[in-house]
Amino acid sequence: MAKKAIFYHAGCPVCVDAERRFAEALDAGKYDVEVVHLGEDKGRIGEAEKAGVKSVPAMVIDGAAYHINHGADLSALR
Repeated sequence: MAKKAIFYHAGCPVCVDAERRFAEALDAGKYDVEVVHLGEDKGRIGEAEKAGVKSVPAMVIDGAAYHINHGADLSALR
């Protein structure tokens, strides 16, 4: 059974590059990767905050948030 990984981003160039590099790099056999564009799905910002995401792009793997570079603070997406 694949582990869950969620990649949160806002669609900015930093985020798009991180999605390409990190989300695609995870072994599909080990991880079920969901990509969430918070600029288009603002209803999931609270979910991202609860998972420990403070800025995007970020990836949450097995409940742990990993921040990748810095594209935008979540507060800027509201």
